[in-house]
Amino acid sequence: MSGSASELARRLGEHAEAVCREYLSNGHRSGNHWIVGDVRNTRGRSMHVRLRANTKGPSGKWVDEASGEHGDLLDVIRESCGLIVFRDVADEARRFLALPRPQPLVSDQSRQPAAARGSPEAARRLFAMSQPLAGTLAERYLAGRGILLPAGEPALRFHPGCYYRDLVTGETVILPALIAAVSGVDGRITGLQRTWLDPAGTGKAQLVDPRRSLGNLLGNAIWLGLSPGTPVPVMAAGEGFETMASLRTVMPALPVAAATSANHLSALSFPPGCRRLYIAADADAAGRHGIERLSQRAGEAGILALTLRPRLGDFNDDLRHLGPGHLAAWLGDQLAPDDARVLLPSA
Repeated sequence: MSGSASELARRLGEHAEAVCREYLSNGHRSGNHWIVGDVRNTRGRSMHVRLRANTKGPSGKWVDEASGEHGDLLDVIRESCGLIVFRDVADEARRFLALPRPQPLVSDQSRQPAAARGSPEAARRLFAMSQPLAGTLAERYLAGRGILLPAGEPALRFHPGCYYRDLVTGETVILPALIAAVSGVDGRITGLQRTWLDPAGTGKAQLVDPRRSLGNLLGNAIWLGLSPGTPVPVMAAGEGFETMASLRTVMPALPVAAATSANHLSALSFPPGCRRLYIAADADAAGRHGIERLSQRAGEAGILALTLRPRLGDFNDDLRHLGPGHLAAWLGDQLAPDDARVLLPSA
C-alpha cells in the first residue's frame, strides 16, 4: 500500500464508518453522516463526517459547523489520538487498515494517552521524537544563516518529517523542521518553535508561515547556553531565535534567551543571580514595547538592562552581511568593558 497521505486518506474513506466508530466513538450515525462534537471526539453534534461518496464529495471528508474546521480521516486519527507528526499518523492509519474489520466501539487500549493539542505535553513529545542537530539539514540551514553554535546545544533538534497544516485550506504536508525547545529557567520544556525547511536545502520551506510555536510561551524562552540552577550574572534576551543565536555565535560564553515575540519578551523570567541583562533590539520599532517593559521589570528586580542595537535590520543580518568579526567589533563598543573582555577576548 502506498504511504502517501492522499492514498491513506482514500483507503480510510473506503471504511469511513469503521474509522468513525474507532476514533470518534462518542458520536453516532445519522443517515449518510457520522455526527460528533468535534474532531477530538468530544460529545456533541457540530461535526459531520460523510460516510459514503456522493455529489458533494468523497467519503471520509468532514466539517465542523461550529469551528469551521474541515479535513479528512487522517486528521481524525491525528487529533483523536493526540499525534503530532505525520509519520505517527500514517503508522496508526496503517495499523487500522491492516485489521480485517474493527469491531464497533472497540478502541486500542495500548494506544498512548492523547496529549492536548498545543499543550506543553504535546511539545515535549514532539521534542523527544526529534533527533540531535549534528549532521542534519537543520544544522546546514543554520550554517547557511551564518549561525555556528557550540556542539550539542540541547535546546535544538531536528525532525525529518514534521506535520504542517495550512490553516486556511486545511491541506497538510510533511516537511523537515528545525525544532527549538521553549523552557523555563528551570530547564523544563513548556513549548517549542518549529521552523519548516525546504528539503532541497535552500532555506525555509515555501510556506505562508514557516515558523510556528506551541505550548506555554509566556515567561519562557528558547534558551541557549543556560545551565538550569546555575547563577547567570550576565545574559542577553530578544525576540527572534536567529537574532539571539547570531549573538551567541560571536559570544559563545553568553547565555541568551529568544522569547519568540515582543509580548513574550516583556514577560521573560530572569534566571537566578542575574545582574546585567543585554536586550537585543531590531532596527524597526515593532518590538519597542517589549524592550521597554522588560527593561522596567529588570530595573525593579535590581538588574541593569542595556540595549544592543544592530547596524542593519537585525543581528542575523549583521552576521551574514558584515561577518562575525565586524559584528564582534560593533558589539564590543556596546558592552560593558568587563563583559567585552570576557565575552569578546579576540575583539
